[in-house]
Parts: sequence; structure tokens; C-alpha cells
Amino acid sequence: MTGTETQGPKHKRNMTRRNVVVAGGAAVAAVGAGGGIAVNAFAGETSKGGDAAGSSTSSGASETCYKLTSETTEGPYYIDADKIRKDITEDREGIPMTLRIKVIDSETCKPIRNAAVDIWHCDALGLYSGYEDLSSGGGGGGTPPSGTPSDVPSGTPTGAPPGGGGGGHEEPTDDKRYLRGTWKTDKSGFVTFKTVFPGWYRGRCVHIHTKVHVNGEWTDAGYEGGNTCHTGQFFFDEESVLASAEVEPYSTSTTERTTLTEDTIYDQSGTTGGLLKLKYQKKNIAKGVVGSITVGVDPEATHEGTDDAVQPGASASASAS
Repeated sequence: MTGTETQGPKHKRNMTRRNVVVAGGAAVAAVGAGGGIAVNAFAGETSKGGDAAGSSTSSGASETCYKLTSETTEGPYYIDADKIRKDITEDREGIPMTLRIKVIDSETCKPIRNAAVDIWHCDALGLYSGYEDLSSGGGGGGTPPSGTPSDVPSGTPTGAPPGGGGGGHEEPTDDKRYLRGTWKTDKSGFVTFKTVFPGWYRGRCVHIHTKVHVNGEWTDAGYEGGNTCHTGQFFFDEESVLASAEVEPYSTSTTERTTLTEDTIYDQSGTTGGLLKLKYQKKNIAKGVVGSITVGVDPEATHEGTDDAVQPGASASASAS
């Protein structure tokens, strides 16, 4: 939970104007109400991580049908939804990944349509677009991880990683925007992104950042108004990360890696904490990964994730998000 959250079953809406600029002047109508794409089953695939459904449902109105998905820090490298698109890959190399997210009201279990969902994450070598000078990517001919690393930090790392940093938002240092995007949920609450499997950097396990914005309006200018009802992160099981580490360019990384159980942001609660359900060919993850998760939110809440806590791998200038 963050210091800026409000608590309780119902909350006063934060109606601070939030304006999404559509890149290249494209009409927001191009977003469409869809978002789901057909996903072919992989032969010999493995399925790891959280249950996409997340929790059993109940028809009883008085019973909770789904737990709220854990809130986390926003991190310093968020850029407010300036790319309205489903395919966020751009020119980044890496294992192709389809990420399918379902957003539901955690009290009623009903899908939330027309929500604006942001995702952003580092590339295969740990770099964030917009912040390449600050983020701590690493690569170039090192020995890839094999098995559980013996040199991973336990708890919060000591010392300053290259390009690390303290809590709080950082202003972008470049105009690159790869591996960032916003799309809206369809009538069933689904939104689908095409991206690449993220890499890792010092102090954090492999993860994807997300925000869910509701109660606003899609206009010709983008998405306006409403409130940010969820700020969280999605996580990857160790088996999938170790498999990715055998594939270029991940295999060239020389950056020390933090495991899922050692990460200080992931709360170890499985799907509720953001653990993805992953499907891929067990012997050939390079062909692609499908990740899915259901995110339970309180649409009346405000969760910006902008507390000032120092994050893992923190130095004095910018935090490892």
C-alpha cells in the first residue's frame, strides 16, 4: 500500500484532470473497444505462476468474490500514457510476449470496460525508455545465470547500482518510448498488449509496471479525468526467467539478478500480488510467451503509487523502479 492511498470500501474520487496525448495525432477512435487477440496453444507448453482467474467467484452479494490486487510503488520511470497502442515493442529485441489483462470490480466481480490500462517495463538488458541514462541496464558477453544465482542481494541491496536512485518520480532524460503503452479494456474487461519478455537489473526481480485509470472519458485528445484506481506490478516465476536467460540478448547480461523470493516489492501472495500465469514451450521459450492475469480493483479508490519510499537498489539520484 502507498502513503497516498485512501482506504475503506468507498472513496471520494480524485477528479484531477489526466490528459493522454495520442502520438502522431491519431484519433482515439483507433483504439477501438477490442483488445483481445487469438492465442494459439503451444505444443509441449508449460504453464507457471498465478491462476489467471485469481479466485473463486461467489453469487452471494454479501461475499467478496475477488481479493484486491496488491498496490505497489509507481517507481521513478512512469510517463503519463503518451502512447495509445497495443503493440509496445518498437525496435526492442527479445522473446515475444502477449500480455492479457482482465480488470474487474473486486466487490461485484463485474468486468470494468473502457478503463485505461498503462504498462511499462525495461528491455531485455534492463533499460527503460525515456530514462536510458538513469536505468541500470547491463550487457555484453557475460556469463548468463544458470540455476539460482549465488550472488543475488538479500533484502535491500547496499551500495549504489549504476543509474539507480531514491524514491520519487524522475523527469525523462530522452524521447524514446519503447515498451510503454496504454489501451482500453473491452466490454468483458480485457486488454491485450504485445511486448517482449522483460530483462532484469540490480535490486529487482523481473517485472512489468501497470496502472488502471477509471471514471474518465475517452475523447479525440485521448483519455481525460477520472481516477487512478490501481498502481501495481506483474511478476514472473523463476523457471521462466531462467529459461529466458538462455536466449539472446538476455544471455549477454552481466547484471546481477534478484530472485522472485528475494524481491522487496513482490509480496509473495501469488496472483493477488501480481504473479502472472505464463504459457510457453518448455524447451523453446524463444518462440514466445503468453502471460495472463485478472486484476481486482476498487473503481472508487485512488492509488497513485507515488510515495517517497526508497526502492531496492537505491542510490542518491534515482530509484530502481
